[in-house]
Amino acid sequence: MSSDTLLSIANLLLPEVIVNYFDLTKHEIKAEEIHFYFTELNIIPDEFKDIKLHSKGFFPEATIQDFPIRGKDVYLHITRRRWLNQVTGKVVTRDWDLVAKGTRITSEFATFLKEIYK
Repeated sequence: MSSDTLLSIANLLLPEVIVNYFDLTKHEIKAEEIHFYFTELNIIPDEFKDIKLHSKGFFPEATIQDFPIRGKDVYLHITRRRWLNQVTGKVVTRDWDLVAKGTRITSEFATFLKEIYK
């Protein structure tokens, strides 16, 4: 499967924020699991557009669980970027609401599970 085809499928299945702000760098299909690996793009957050920032590497990879696909568990391995404010010397990051509080699953998946288990 070509990477363009995989990206098209990912656009349909994965949270929109992941597809818009992250690069799909790798995927693995294991017996009962699908793993997608994403790295945040070097796009400065809108709230910091007027500040001089320099890309300063990445945070350690975080793994969260998303909706199952065809009976296989889906794991998103996300590597977030950080920038250095060259004026203050402080680290700046984009504020993500990807993971439901108190869980290791996406917010969308947590909402779905709450609805079906009412």
